[in-house]
Amino acid sequence: MSKPIIAIVGRPNVGKSTLFNKLIGERRSIVEDTPGVTRDRIYGETEWRGRRFIVIDTGGIEPKTDDIILKQMKYQAQIAIDDADVILFMCDVRTGLTADDRDIAVMLKKSGKPIIPCINKCDSVGHLPYEYYEFFELGFNCDPVAVSSIHGSGTGDLLDEVYNVTLDFDFDEEEDDSIKVAVIGKPNAGKSSTINHLIGENRLIVSDIAGTTRDAVDTHIDNEFGKFTLIDTAGIRRKSKVNDKIEKYSVLKAHMAVERAEVCLLIIDASTGITEQDEKIAGIAHESGKATIIVVNKWDSIEKDNHSVKEFTDKIRTALAYMPYAPILFVSAKTGQRMSTIFERIKYVHNQANTRISTGMLNDVLGEATMKVQPPSDKGKRLKIYYMTQASVAPPTFVLFCNDAELFHFSYQRYIENCLRQTFGFVGTPIRLLIRMKGDNE
Repeated sequence: MSKPIIAIVGRPNVGKSTLFNKLIGERRSIVEDTPGVTRDRIYGETEWRGRRFIVIDTGGIEPKTDDIILKQMKYQAQIAIDDADVILFMCDVRTGLTADDRDIAVMLKKSGKPIIPCINKCDSVGHLPYEYYEFFELGFNCDPVAVSSIHGSGTGDLLDEVYNVTLDFDFDEEEDDSIKVAVIGKPNAGKSSTINHLIGENRLIVSDIAGTTRDAVDTHIDNEFGKFTLIDTAGIRRKSKVNDKIEKYSVLKAHMAVERAEVCLLIIDASTGITEQDEKIAGIAHESGKATIIVVNKWDSIEKDNHSVKEFTDKIRTALAYMPYAPILFVSAKTGQRMSTIFERIKYVHNQANTRISTGMLNDVLGEATMKVQPPSDKGKRLKIYYMTQASVAPPTFVLFCNDAELFHFSYQRYIENCLRQTFGFVGTPIRLLIRMKGDNE
């Protein structure tokens, strides 16, 4: 193993997400004073005394509940416990030792993993309240560590304990060279179901309740096509329908997930067709310059004839006219129909987005393009394009030097882009053209 895994578990609203954010140094988990906010397992990394650790935040465990979401949260937490090498059992000193804490402690002891009791909300670590000493009753091998996740006090002592119990671990670390894939779409389109099918386990909570996934969740997978990190996101709703602040933050997390990704899977619900909200979500990926694959899910749920694929494709191309480069896959996460093609497509569009073309080849294409269609002119002055070079990849970005940038109309830029695509492909990725007058920033 390259990095030990730390799982933070406990009952709801004891401060697990706040501690998680403090340990990884960024606000990745949603923090809200409402039980049940964190639902799926959230992954991050931290470093302490020269070693790196993977940290998992989990949803609060309700040992005795009939609520379907809370039961699944318990199941997800159990998976995190099974994955973990070290467990931080978080409790709240202000409420003291509860019956639920005792039940969770019994569940954790069955795992056989090293368990570090973490007693939160000890804001004055030097003057511990009487309630802190109650937690010695739990009988773990490690003494309870007093922390304040809000202020960060005690987290050094906590990480020292983690460091000590992982001394015998193999710390050969590898660079994360996986392809980052954000799975985006409106609520209830089947994003989590898609990931679950791709990895073959119930990695994410799946429910017909719109808005079940609130955080962006990372899932790592290796297969014959390579290494991938799948980022599930909260379904992006219309702003007018985003009323509570938890969901507003979830929308922000979805935007941030796209920024972290290299490839986006835009999940569209075949049963509802392409909507205005789908167009807006696609626009986020396009404007961010991300390679994108359009995945039409629930294709098994609609009645079809010989023209169904073409008709649905035409509707998508009309609605998403700004991203004709994105390939379209018709799948069913429920039945597995054509799901096996997704990883191959991801790898392909990722390679396309990272393609570099030599300056000589680019200018051969440019010369042929300008011969076929003469550059525009205005008031007797004609556009002259001197040469083109590639500045960067992901997305492929090209700088064209000319005599007058104002003469380089958008329509002619689109023509040059089409010529590049016809010659080099660039399937699935946007292309950026930067127009410079010769002498500007050469």
